[in-house]
Amino acid sequence: MPILLLKSKDIDLITGKKNITIRKLWKNPLYPGDRLYCYWNILSKEREKIFEAEVTSVNILTYEELLQNDKIIQDLGYKSSKEIEQYLKETFPNNCSNESKFQVFSFHKLPVSDWEGSIIDQKNMIVKKADILFNMGKFNQSSLCYKAALEYDPEDSSLLNRIGDNLTRLGQFGDAIRYYKKALKLEPNNEYLYNNIAIVYLNREDPEKALKMNTEAFKINPKNTTVLYWRGIIFEMLNDFEKALEFFDYILEIDDTDSDVWNERGTILNMLGKSEEALESYDKSIALCLNENEDANTWASKGNTLLGLQRYSEAIECYNEALKWGGDNPIVLNNKGVAYMELGNFESAMECFTKVLAEYPNNPDAQVLHEVCLDNL
Repeated sequence: MPILLLKSKDIDLITGKKNITIRKLWKNPLYPGDRLYCYWNILSKEREKIFEAEVTSVNILTYEELLQNDKIIQDLGYKSSKEIEQYLKETFPNNCSNESKFQVFSFHKLPVSDWEGSIIDQKNMIVKKADILFNMGKFNQSSLCYKAALEYDPEDSSLLNRIGDNLTRLGQFGDAIRYYKKALKLEPNNEYLYNNIAIVYLNREDPEKALKMNTEAFKINPKNTTVLYWRGIIFEMLNDFEKALEFFDYILEIDDTDSDVWNERGTILNMLGKSEEALESYDKSIALCLNENEDANTWASKGNTLLGLQRYSEAIECYNEALKWGGDNPIVLNNKGVAYMELGNFESAMECFTKVLAEYPNNPDAQVLHEVCLDNL
């Protein structure tokens, strides 16, 4: 049984928008009437059948003949011989001599009732793949996969929402809002969708519109801690620190186990000049941290607070923890160097600035502070 492996770039074949493709000539060539088992092989060692198809036509051409056939090139979806040549060299690097043979074939999908092999839920399979890609941070591929799944059910609001999430991470904010709004038409009382639009507006540096969208979410569910968290962030962006603190405190009344909330609360308290209270919040956050990067950020924030309180030795201890969990962050190293300078330890301070300049030679703060250290040694 011939097997056709498809990848994320083959989305149009998966969804049926296109039914013609090209592969190098197999040991057993395809013939019209052959049944294809089509698998999606996105991740190594993981294959799942997505549909069965019947081959309708086959054209076997040499590499040289293929590059001269404008009609086939156009049918395959390429704009020019140069474009398909680049694809073939990337995909089949060892089969691109003039006499190398390729098979261009078309097929039509068979209804599930006519399948010979096992039947699978095509939509759920594609969604599972998309979820894996999303978790891997491959947002462009994940978005394509969710769109492919959407072909099976255009009114699946959860898929529309996930596409919006991908597009947000890709910086395609206008398109993200469009998909979230499509989902809202299907679920007008979903506070998460309104809140997601608010997050997009924050990314677009428009906190006023973000507040409007978040307020709609807040009206639907005023005790949703996710909505409340972003409400606090929005007021922070609007420099209304008292209001931001009010919402972070409200969250902690509902659930006091979120390290992010304690960390943001510490930041707000610093803005309000309440450094000692901020330190208590940072300690709470550190105690609850499960993520190393979050841990590093909180240690750095605590260090900055101690630096402002002129508790330099304690600040250095915090910066050491931040560097331990988060790597050689130039801002943390510079601040650690400043703390050493305040203690009169210019040699240790210069080590910090030298480390920054080794990786970021144009860092202006490190350049200036390094010179100051040299003058004091």
